[in-house]
Amino acid sequence: MITAGAAAASTLVIHGCSSGSGPTTAESPAGSPAMSPAASTGEAPEVATAKLGFIALTDAAPLIIAKEKGYFEKYGMKDVSVVKQTSWAVTRDNLELGADKGGIDGAHILSPMPYFMALGTITKGNTPVPMYILARLNTNGQGISLSNEYLDLKVGADTAVLKKKIDAAKAAGEKFKAAVTFPGGTHDLWMRYWLAAGGINPDDEADIVVIPPPQMVSNMETKTMDTFCVGEPWPQRLVTKKLGYTAITTGELWKDHPEKAFTMRADWVDKNPKAAKALLMAVQEAQIWCDDNANKQEMCEIISADKYLKVPAKDIVERMKGNFDFGDGRTLKNSPLLMKFWRDTASYPYKSHDTWFMTENIRWGKLPADTDVKKLVDTVNRSDLWKEAAKAIGQEAVIPKSDSRGVETFFDGVKFDPANPAAYLKSLKIKTA
Repeated sequence: MITAGAAAASTLVIHGCSSGSGPTTAESPAGSPAMSPAASTGEAPEVATAKLGFIALTDAAPLIIAKEKGYFEKYGMKDVSVVKQTSWAVTRDNLELGADKGGIDGAHILSPMPYFMALGTITKGNTPVPMYILARLNTNGQGISLSNEYLDLKVGADTAVLKKKIDAAKAAGEKFKAAVTFPGGTHDLWMRYWLAAGGINPDDEADIVVIPPPQMVSNMETKTMDTFCVGEPWPQRLVTKKLGYTAITTGELWKDHPEKAFTMRADWVDKNPKAAKALLMAVQEAQIWCDDNANKQEMCEIISADKYLKVPAKDIVERMKGNFDFGDGRTLKNSPLLMKFWRDTASYPYKSHDTWFMTENIRWGKLPADTDVKKLVDTVNRSDLWKEAAKAIGQEAVIPKSDSRGVETFFDGVKFDPANPAAYLKSLKIKTA
């Protein structure tokens, strides 16, 4: 159903162009990967300039730290700007333009978006804009939150307890409002999976609305939505302001799930392969630095600045250490489900994970059922470049032996075998496809 693909879909794709955690690197006494020794590519990048976008989210930290700590400059990229974007739609628009036309060359992005852009499903005139994913920026670190109106239900992983309240609202001519950050993006998929697992059809029984990440908390305050899914620090910010609580962290939904990606326009990478490698090396070293427990406080202080997240560092740091106050009386200390940037192969762009993103978007009708997923993933996902950069910074030992992390298991017991995505789709009770 998925891998066969129609000829038309294949044309779009190439236009313009183990449930285990895998190998681990040497670790410091604090339990985070040791910083790689200073490395040199021996090759000067074709250009020293690049313009990268980011959204005010904690998982943008690797790009911010690569800039602030001088990693870009270390590898010859002396004029890299890291520019705040107001929404994922704006990020898309600026990637379409490219820096030479006033936009950006690459970005911190929701992992499915480069695929939509490559297919032309979210671009102006449905014109394909070839993109590459060079790295995964993080795993875990998102949350699904509910307003205090639902505090008495103590909703967690099981959304079945919401059913009666949703049905009552529907009978009164209202819909349960669920906010996500971009249609078909990671937060949309986490929200849909969570609701559907409890027997709630997200298309028929909920009104899914799109809100930019930094505006989630203010919209909850004005009662614009009942629930939202977004990355940190906004779930913690909601708790701090006592406006709602975290029902479930996405790491609880799917342990060590893939989240944001580092993407670049394919034409930029193809034109500047040495510069692209230099950028990737800098980002990988920044990820190693971010995942060192000794650096967490400093990282949070850096990214909390007004030009980045514009959020107090105290609202970022505890969850970055794995300490969660859910806002409903539940707490977690030293949780292994904290946001990861490098450890447990968090940075490696597994093709099996992108296969799930595409399969799940087929599930909800965001992509045609005959999409040639394998060809699409092989075109956009440049794990080969990730491996080259990792070797260059002395991290060859952590390179996974496969582009698949194997069979993945979700919190409700459902399994996804990337070798047989059609079986996964068939097993799901609630779906659009």
